[in-house]
Amino acid sequence: MFGSEFAGRVDTLVERYPEPKAAMLMVLWEVQKDKGWIDAESEAWVAERLGTSPAQVHGVVSFYTMYKQKPMGRHHIQVCTTLSCMLRGSDELMDHLKTKLGIDEGEVTADGKFSLVRVECLGSCDTAPMLQLNDDYHENLALESVDRLLDGLD
Repeated sequence: MFGSEFAGRVDTLVERYPEPKAAMLMVLWEVQKDKGWIDAESEAWVAERLGTSPAQVHGVVSFYTMYKQKPMGRHHIQVCTTLSCMLRGSDELMDHLKTKLGIDEGEVTADGKFSLVRVECLGSCDTAPMLQLNDDYHENLALESVDRLLDGLD
């Protein structure tokens, strides 16, 4: 599934931890960087490498929103919809993005450029509404600022 060079990088990473299971978050991050997402086959590979069960690995993958369980767009948009963001317009923001991108929640645009998901708290309640675009937070959003942000992407 993964080449020997990748497996070697993972083994080097695991050696830095007191026990293999302790490296799970970082190993999963490496898998996602390499493959773009984490599927059941990847979870099984990680479980075998770390001496744990695929169910434990899947539990970690499904708990953390930073791990993608299906292919996503080059620009992955996560809209926070918990109370603070909802009260300040995240539902309107989500509707605007669905219309602008022509996709629904959980979908990827036909060209693979954008994916859109609704997430629970991203921990930036004082700057609501906000979204995370790939690894970057964008806060205190208005529909116009979201349009400018997306229009400026390749």
